[in-house]
Amino acid sequence: MPIEKIAADSPEARSADIVQENLERLRELFPEAFKDGDVDFDVLHQLLGDEGDESEEKFGLNWHGKKSARKLALTPSAGTLRPVPEDSQDWDTTKNIVIEGDNLEVLKLLQKSYAGRVKLIYIDPPYNTGKDFVYPDNYHDSIRNYLELTAQVEDGRRVSSNTEASGRFHTDWLNMMYPRLRLARNLLRRDGVVFISIDDMEVASLKFLCDEVFGADNFEGFVIWQHSVQPKGYSGHFSVHHNFLLCYRRSDKFELTSLPRTDEHNKNYSNPDNDPRGPWRSGDVRNALYRPNLIYDLRTPSGKTIKPPEKGWRWSRDTMAAKIATGEIVFADDETRIVRKIYLAGLDGRTPETIWFGKEVGTTRQASRELKRLFDGDVPFDTAKPLGLIRRVFDVSGVEDGDIVCDFFAGSGTTAEAVMEMNAEGSRNVRFILVQLPEVLDRARAEQRSAAAACENAGRPPNLAELTKERLVRARERIGRQAPGFGGDLGFRTFRLDGSNIRPWDSTPENLEQILLEHEEHILPERTETDVLYEVLLKLGLDLCVETESREVAGLTVHSIGAGVLFACLSPHMTALGAEEVATSIGEWRRELSPAGDSTAVFRDSAFESDVAKANLVAILEQAGIAKVRSL
Repeated sequence: MPIEKIAADSPEARSADIVQENLERLRELFPEAFKDGDVDFDVLHQLLGDEGDESEEKFGLNWHGKKSARKLALTPSAGTLRPVPEDSQDWDTTKNIVIEGDNLEVLKLLQKSYAGRVKLIYIDPPYNTGKDFVYPDNYHDSIRNYLELTAQVEDGRRVSSNTEASGRFHTDWLNMMYPRLRLARNLLRRDGVVFISIDDMEVASLKFLCDEVFGADNFEGFVIWQHSVQPKGYSGHFSVHHNFLLCYRRSDKFELTSLPRTDEHNKNYSNPDNDPRGPWRSGDVRNALYRPNLIYDLRTPSGKTIKPPEKGWRWSRDTMAAKIATGEIVFADDETRIVRKIYLAGLDGRTPETIWFGKEVGTTRQASRELKRLFDGDVPFDTAKPLGLIRRVFDVSGVEDGDIVCDFFAGSGTTAEAVMEMNAEGSRNVRFILVQLPEVLDRARAEQRSAAAACENAGRPPNLAELTKERLVRARERIGRQAPGFGGDLGFRTFRLDGSNIRPWDSTPENLEQILLEHEEHILPERTETDVLYEVLLKLGLDLCVETESREVAGLTVHSIGAGVLFACLSPHMTALGAEEVATSIGEWRRELSPAGDSTAVFRDSAFESDVAKANLVAILEQAGIAKVRSL
């Protein structure tokens, strides 16, 4: 059995190929729609009971660049996420993740490992202000685009000035959001949900966009958040005191979670008739929609006839009779009025409202106070969201122990601090994944001066991703002081987006001899074994925080990942004797762990002393029950 080599162009060396996965699903459902390997769309239309609509005038949202944006979402990434343990907290034990980089590329890289695993996505994307725009996606090479941004190349830092005069006032923003939302949807569980903060400028476009990406049937609602209670005083305009949150579920498996009742919500309940079931309030017995089968006369205990309302009663004749018999429905005012009793004791919670007031969930001023508490009086973010707002999102989303929360426009890091706080208060273990572009902060710009200074005061490079991490470090310290008995996870693993560790093939080499020599070693020379190990995890679809153990065998480091799901030895040099010892050790280790499924073993192709050494290793592994052997 030969070792299967993973090259730069191998499927395992790239992020998930969403187009190919969609085609495979379609082939399973409609095999007759495929002719010579291609989709016959005429047949597909017929199978779907659709003769086709040739009209170009269809309801929906269209803009310049939409086709390219859709294609961009479907283009696999050849990048990787490089671990940065030295810039992490509790690297060995934490399950939380912070990723520096362009979130479009990161979302592609997360597809294999986290598709269908995220309970909640909350994002606060950059609003369309008509000013500078910092997500200038390069459709041809997004990795290079990211590297240009981080290196501060003049043309790469802010290549798009998103002004109304450019003729792309809305399209730049839509082209940025569309591919990211399409990829984000794949991460959600079937009972998952996404909340997106937005203002008036793009709320209408975002609604159309989400209807297309998530499905109009999965729209849960608009939430109006009162972000300010102070008058704005804009001459000639309304004083704006709100933003919106759009909520979309992944599927009908999601259920909005009730909120706790407060004294304010219970004040209308009383017990004027000393009902033994406790306080109650009046409810309606009329039906909201016309139903002919619910139109019938009622008889009171004394024999009076009560005519039905125009649209009928709320329940059937038998159900009404049962409710009257139990006293849930009574007749008052000489039997001329019907009263339905809604008992306080029977209410577990309240349905979430579509208006969230600042006194309940916090305002931007409250967010500033929270930042001052962490940053010794400074406020490095002027549009941060308060912890109470994110906690409310958690509550209505039904986030529970063991769930994953994702925010790929991490900004100030409020989402992560809210997770830490919630975990400490309820002894839960909710995980977070944050993604933030390392946008450079400039002291010369008034709106960035405080943020840049906060980074420099903390000894960090002045960029937004560094500020996000600094907030998490300080939030961890605050929560640790306030909840000293909490032994849960307050750490995070840091990863940084970069090009793949696997050397790509240069299709137009100027020096062919030199290129061939370089490709004897497929791993880039500056990359470490740890870099390569985490790329293997990503490309094989394993969690970036999966349980990992290491052992020294014949002077080489051997890793067991996921309790024997994967074994890896990525040393650059392996003698024939060392290869045999490593293979034997892996076989014994697998027997100790007894994984339920098959195991995969990965090695560095150029490490083997000879082909004989490689063949012996494969034979020993095969005898140990490990048939999947890969090399890089």
